[in-house]
Amino acid sequence: MRGLIGLDGFDGALYLPKVTSVHTFGMRFPIDVAFVDEDMAVIRVATLKRWRVTPFVRGAAGVIEAEAGLFQKWGICCGDELGIR
Repeated sequence: MRGLIGLDGFDGALYLPKVTSVHTFGMRFPIDVAFVDEDMAVIRVATLKRWRVTPFVRGAAGVIEAEAGLFQKWGICCGDELGIR
C-alpha cells in the first residue's frame, strides 16, 4: 500500500496490482505512472510532481511507478504491452 513513499530514489519500476489511482503525498521525488489493463497494456501515462493525485482511471487493473523521466527514457507510451519478470 506504500508504493515508493519514503524512498529517496528507485532504480527500476514497481507494479501495484488492483490500483486505479495514485498519489504522491509524502513522496521525496516526482514519479512516472503507467496505468495498465488486465493484459498489461498501457492505457494512460502521467508524470506526477510531489503532493499530487491522479483521477481514477477506468479500466485500470494496476499501475507501474518509476522515477520521473524513466518512462521517456524507456520509450513507454499508451498502447505498449508490458511484462513483468
